[in-house]
Amino acid sequence: MPAPRPTLSLSDARSQAGSAGFDTDTPHGVGLELEWLVYDTRDTDATVPFAELHAAACGAGPLPGESRITFEPGGQVELSTRRADSAGEAIGLASIDAAKLLARLDDAGLAAVALGLDPARPRRRVLDAPRYAAMAGYFAAQGTAGAGMMCSSAALQVNVGLGQGAEAARRWELAHDIGPVLAAMFAHSPLCAGRRSGWRSARLGIWSALDPSRTAPVVREHGRDPRDAWAEYALDARVMFVRLDERRYAPVSEPLRFGEWVEHGHPLGFPTADDLSYHLTTLFPPVRPRGWLELRMLDALPDPLWRVAAAVTATVLTDCSGSCVLPAEIREHWIDAAWHGPGHPVLRDAALSVLDVAIDAMPGTGIDDDTIAAAITFRDDTVARGRCPADDRLDAWAASGALLPAPEPVTELVQ
Repeated sequence: MPAPRPTLSLSDARSQAGSAGFDTDTPHGVGLELEWLVYDTRDTDATVPFAELHAAACGAGPLPGESRITFEPGGQVELSTRRADSAGEAIGLASIDAAKLLARLDDAGLAAVALGLDPARPRRRVLDAPRYAAMAGYFAAQGTAGAGMMCSSAALQVNVGLGQGAEAARRWELAHDIGPVLAAMFAHSPLCAGRRSGWRSARLGIWSALDPSRTAPVVREHGRDPRDAWAEYALDARVMFVRLDERRYAPVSEPLRFGEWVEHGHPLGFPTADDLSYHLTTLFPPVRPRGWLELRMLDALPDPLWRVAAAVTATVLTDCSGSCVLPAEIREHWIDAAWHGPGHPVLRDAALSVLDVAIDAMPGTGIDDDTIAAAITFRDDTVARGRCPADDRLDAWAASGALLPAPEPVTELVQ
């Protein structure tokens, strides 16, 4: 909550932001966050009431692998694993708990669909938490993209430890290099508002239309300390709202960067260290440091593709950070990745390079044979042909007219 007079200097704010991003007691490990769109099997055009969704997902108690179940503003369900020692362990935990969660939803007549963007339903918020209401108001002043991001999108997030010492900087740089490549090869949201959007990842297209001060990639300079780059990004980002108490969030309609708030204040007061900590939770770059690296560029994917994406991402960052070398210009291809996928020749070549490095390293990392085989098939049958999951979705839509893919196969996952 803001203070009546300055309590935080710019120097302290920079130090706090850098520490929040890169200080860690657990430099190793992998975690996964899987999201699904949820539909009522009796009426796929309807929005599922939150009370019904919550009861179905959480009513039977904790999941066997200790993953957390949470919900996004539009009723998307999210499963977050605990930190695992390896990608193989994280994939195993997510597989077990996803099976149980999807079976619960199925028992309640609900279907979970792994797709980056809802292709047809209205963008309707079912959670009324003050944070989400304030966020919706902030983005609404800038257009309709915020509602799409909050209420209609679903992602796969891969969380990877920073490593120790100089490894943190290497992983930070490599995560930004492979980010557009991962976004391209795993793009899976080509439809929007009942028609072809033009994007391979319309979800990332929506993100690109939001406030760039909090959603654009962090600008990096060769040799610069990642802490400094992240601190600069955080202080340059606009203030979304001012929290007056736990229930009241005051919108900040006029552009006010956090650093400006520190220096000059606001009619409601000056920011505190707690305000800065909360501000960091409102920043959504594709690679976000939180004592680990969050890779946020992946669309939601069906099984086994989510396992392939998780395995490739984590393996490259944790086991191949010194051997995966991509051209520097790849970092400029975020929009191309979302629009073209691997149909863009530079991205296709880079994707094949990343896959080759990852697949070669996987056998020694504890990743199961089925996931490795699926990665090889994905490389040869999809990416090598300049295709991504979005292309398969477009082919299926053209053939059947069905906007939605089949729900996740509960019985197969439970086995």
